[in-house]
Amino acid sequence: MTASANIPMCPVIHFEMSYQDRERAAAFYSAAFGWQTQMLGADMGHYLLLTTATTDAKPGAPAGAIGGGMFARSADMPEHMQTPSVVIGVPDVLAAMTRVRAAGGQVLGEPMTIPGVGEYVPFIDTEGNRLSILQPS
Repeated sequence: MTASANIPMCPVIHFEMSYQDRERAAAFYSAAFGWQTQMLGADMGHYLLLTTATTDAKPGAPAGAIGGGMFARSADMPEHMQTPSVVIGVPDVLAAMTRVRAAGGQVLGEPMTIPGVGEYVPFIDTEGNRLSILQPS
C-alpha cells in the first residue's frame, strides 16, 4: 500500500445518485435498506438526503459510515453527470483540484458553494468515473 507524501488521506464522505421519481426512490431505499430520507425543497434543488447510519461503525468494522443523496435526472444534463458517484472530503478544494489535474483527471468547472455544507466541484478520474470533492464549511 502506498500513499503520496505530504498529501492528507481524504475520506469518502458522501455519495450521490440520480432519481426519476423522488417519492418512489425514498420509499425504495427506506423499505429495502432502512435508510432515513429527507426531501429538501426547491432552494436545494429538490435533493433527497439519505442517511445510511446514525452511528459510526461497530468495533472491528471499518470506520466511516457515510450518507448520501439523490438529485433529479434531467435531459439537459450530460449522462455521465447522472450516474452514481462518491464525494471525497478535502481540507482545501483548490489544492485538491490542482492535484486532480496533475494526476490526469478533469475538473468539471469551478467550486460551487452549497449553503451550510461547503465548497463542491465534480471531476472525472483517469478511468472516466465521475466523482466530486467537497471542502466542508
